[in-house]
Amino acid sequence: MYCANCGSPVTSSLSYCNRCGSSLREKTESSKTGPIASFLTAITLIAICGLGVMLGGTIVLRGLGMPTDFIAVFMLFTFLIVGLTEVMLIRSLSKLSSSNATMNRFTPAQQPPLELRPPAATTFTEPVSSVTDNTTRTLEYARRDN
Repeated sequence: MYCANCGSPVTSSLSYCNRCGSSLREKTESSKTGPIASFLTAITLIAICGLGVMLGGTIVLRGLGMPTDFIAVFMLFTFLIVGLTEVMLIRSLSKLSSSNATMNRFTPAQQPPLELRPPAATTFTEPVSSVTDNTTRTLEYARRDN
């Protein structure tokens, strides 16, 4: 059995990964679909409320005796605001669902654990100086004759 987060081998009796600390218990479907359901609920409620504001506002403005041009502009702006909000929510929903799809594609065969990866090649041009080089030297007193 492998950890879904870091790919390190773990025993099946463990609840958490020894390496990264992530939970090894099976996640429920509600935790995976919770954000998606929230976005769908928000999209539906905004559409219904926007339609209610647009139609209710039209009825109220007609009752007040406003000209039809003003009512048409009110309906247009209400429709544009609700439409742009819906488009932004749908874009966020598509990004969320695509990120969930890419996270679920991890398999341990594709990504070996860090212990099995070859070390990264590094070249140092000059040795690194000690941290205490500049702090342990004593300052010599220099007398100035002015």
